[in-house]
Amino acid sequence: MADLEAELTRTVRGEVGFDVTSRALTTMDASNYRRVPLGVVAPRDADDVAATLAACRAHGVPVVARGGGTSIAGQATGTGVVLDFTRHMNRLLSLDPASRTAVVQPGLVLDRLQQAAAPHRLRFGPDPSTHSRCTLGGMIGNNSCGSHSVAWGTTADNVSELSVLTARGDSLRLGQDWAGTPSGLRPLVEGELARLRTGFPDLPRRISGYALDALLPEKGADVARSFCGSEGTLGILTEAVVRLVEAPRARALAVLAYADESAAAEAAAGLLVHGPLTVEGMAADLVRSTADLPRGGAWLFVETGGDTAAEAHARAETVVRAADVVDSLVVTDPAAQRALWRIREDASGTATRMPDGSEAWPGWEDCAVPPAQLGAYLRDFRALLGTYDLRGTPYGHFGDGCIHVRIDFDLLTQPGVARFRRFSEDLADLVVAHGGSLSGEHGDGQARAELLPKMYGDAMVTLFERAKGVWDPDDLLNPGMLVRPAPLDTNLRFAVLPREPVDVVFGYPSDGGDFSAAVRRCVGVAKCRTTEVSGPSVMCPSFRATGEEAHSTRGRARLLHEMLAGELVTDGWRSTEVRDALDLCLSCKGCRTDCPVGVDMATYKAEFLHHHYEGRRRPASHYAMGWLPRWLRLVARTRSAWLVNSLAAVGPLAWLAKRLGGISGEREIPRVAGVPFTRAWRRKVMAESRRNTHDGVEYVETPSRGHAYLWPDTFTEHLSPSVGHAAVRVLEAAGLGVLPVLPAMAGKPVCCGLTYVSTGQLDRAREVMRTTLDGMGVLVDGEGAPPVVVLEPSCAAALRTDLPELLPDDPRAARLAASVLTFAEALERLAPDWTPPRVDRPAVGQTHCHQHAVLGDTADRRLRAAAGLTGELVGGCCGLAGNFGFENDHYEVSVKCAEEQLLPAVREARDGTVVLADGFSCRTQLEQLAGVRGRHLAEVLAEALEAEAQ
Repeated sequence: MADLEAELTRTVRGEVGFDVTSRALTTMDASNYRRVPLGVVAPRDADDVAATLAACRAHGVPVVARGGGTSIAGQATGTGVVLDFTRHMNRLLSLDPASRTAVVQPGLVLDRLQQAAAPHRLRFGPDPSTHSRCTLGGMIGNNSCGSHSVAWGTTADNVSELSVLTARGDSLRLGQDWAGTPSGLRPLVEGELARLRTGFPDLPRRISGYALDALLPEKGADVARSFCGSEGTLGILTEAVVRLVEAPRARALAVLAYADESAAAEAAAGLLVHGPLTVEGMAADLVRSTADLPRGGAWLFVETGGDTAAEAHARAETVVRAADVVDSLVVTDPAAQRALWRIREDASGTATRMPDGSEAWPGWEDCAVPPAQLGAYLRDFRALLGTYDLRGTPYGHFGDGCIHVRIDFDLLTQPGVARFRRFSEDLADLVVAHGGSLSGEHGDGQARAELLPKMYGDAMVTLFERAKGVWDPDDLLNPGMLVRPAPLDTNLRFAVLPREPVDVVFGYPSDGGDFSAAVRRCVGVAKCRTTEVSGPSVMCPSFRATGEEAHSTRGRARLLHEMLAGELVTDGWRSTEVRDALDLCLSCKGCRTDCPVGVDMATYKAEFLHHHYEGRRRPASHYAMGWLPRWLRLVARTRSAWLVNSLAAVGPLAWLAKRLGGISGEREIPRVAGVPFTRAWRRKVMAESRRNTHDGVEYVETPSRGHAYLWPDTFTEHLSPSVGHAAVRVLEAAGLGVLPVLPAMAGKPVCCGLTYVSTGQLDRAREVMRTTLDGMGVLVDGEGAPPVVVLEPSCAAALRTDLPELLPDDPRAARLAASVLTFAEALERLAPDWTPPRVDRPAVGQTHCHQHAVLGDTADRRLRAAAGLTGELVGGCCGLAGNFGFENDHYEVSVKCAEEQLLPAVREARDGTVVLADGFSCRTQLEQLAGVRGRHLAEVLAEALEAEAQ
């Protein structure tokens, strides 16, 4: 391995990684399989690919081409050298609207091609649900399809020419009429014409095996088309000429509701005569919420196109009239269509969890049968599941007869794996009996290649092997795929994980308390690898800032998986590789919501840091910012805010303080409030009125709607008390009596523990949380805890999630978590008929990432609308994220995150626009990077109330 690494380093201009992290990141794709590579090469061009092939050929080491790593059958994993095309060979080389063609490199993400083609009213026809991160090279390797294949076909139908390097270094330009064919392939085909004409099932989604029938003379002897779907086993793609199709000017989406999936499947084929762009199907148990869907138990998503919105809508209505449905919905608004499509696209991740939370896995992800056979096939498929006492929810491309399904296989025990094999063999027989293909989209890989003789017979599979021998006589390229495959029940990624639960601190209630199960949540669909924010989403800001797999949610999950496996990452919780990958995790919690399977990397990071530094000295920032509540209470108690602020204003002293505290030199130290919020509040209340005393504190008036308790979070209490005063003003105007959480008024600290959690000081966090619960007494001791309003979103999120997950056995934690309300939620629930003051101004800003991920912003949206605050807040993360943006070596990434959405939106806002930022971190980032004062929604409404009163 050392000799190979040295030769590659000498001859390849791109990155060569034989280190633990590089290898660990590529042990898996989105399948059930795992292989440990020797190393990873990120080639800069075709010359680098040729050099890699030459070195690997000389050392007898296999080569695997890898794009986005979203393959579901295991074909993007290997034991040799992995070629990662996403880092450099990811460009759109040219686009010719006249000829409707584009020249692309294999690492180009599909969405980038679509964006470039859109101004010309063109697009690439195939569009898998992973379009935001899958690559053209991967799509060609798997012959991917997507939801629009009923209109525009598979990838093979849209490829014109391919530039390929063979394992022996030959450079070929593949096309029609035997263009680029390797020596020996034409005689092989011409000697087997009868077999090739009769040996392939006739259906739109036949992806399994090699497409040797594309080499028939009546099909144009198309070598490029035949190469598609070969899964990197014949040659290495370096460039492709792809055909583009004309995109309709307008689209409509007809959502057709049926009683169940069988009824939807039976109806799908009959809709094809209307020329739809899509006919997609899914059932209710894949949908997190059916609120936006017409009533029913299953749905067909039928998209229609036209030159005008009216034409597209009319075609959709025609489809509705032709369909025998329970209910229906026709949507023409593009934003509403996107929201509905997200439901369907997330199914590949959602399906990995059964309704009861148990795990489900790929392996039989995309069988295809003739569309007219789909209803009968699904009934037989359901019966077979019952025979094996398995569960799975089919969904997918009903119009093409292609079904995706995740099944709750037990892949952790020997009996479970044996049942997986028996079921796979029986299901292969069932698919073939219905005239289908074992793969209808994702390829065979290791998952299905072993069973190809059932579909094609031994003679055809032998022909596949001979074709592989012509292209790759040394069996250097992705060996074990398609021909001479490894058994489908070997190399399972679960086999290396510990069988006993790992000792952890968090409760992991959704994973049965098992940290391994939590890490297993990541199935590799890689939604975290999207390079642009879509809508309100957040995940994964550090990947978008760096472009590196190690700093994606998936990459971190892979490293944690390898840490638990102990084969590559051998030092467990002490691993520096895992620590370094987690270092740029902002703990934004975006993945908790945006990841289709709910990976919660912020929690995993806190867990890891707890164990990594257990009994050891921590980074200075963990003491400086992790203990922030403690330091600020000390400042308040000694009334020394003026001194702290004065010293922080002296350059050399500020530099020294930041250096000692592990704080980035580019950051300014926030000013501490001269008078803490609760102290000022108490003075104000006592000065205003002597009536209606409550626990020694006097209130102005008896509330008309009862009381709400206000949580004095660290940021509101010590750094931004104006937010607290504004919230009290608004809540009282809404008729609520506002009380402080009692321990704060008694001089005892209450704290959500957020800063201790985010720095992985979990023992201290639990101690702080227990002290808080003890001090709150009657507020949490009995059932029906009163509402507690928390103004800082990150603190509210910590109380709702971290508190009960760190103290799962303390019922008080669950009661407090259930009582937490955001500012907007408090007004909506406790004063539902109150009308906020009119602001009537446009608003700009960013929804706090913790609010997006944990709390939700529905109430905030309604409150803003009622106050006349117009405009949508952007997605993404501000980049400061609590302690993250203040820590050494994080400043550059922090700024990149802010520049992605937030800062451009603020700069482009017109005069008079309200800049909203409910989080202290967001406001600080705006002030330090843009010189703009962001305001909490409470401050904006309080100001409007005062304006009305004048």
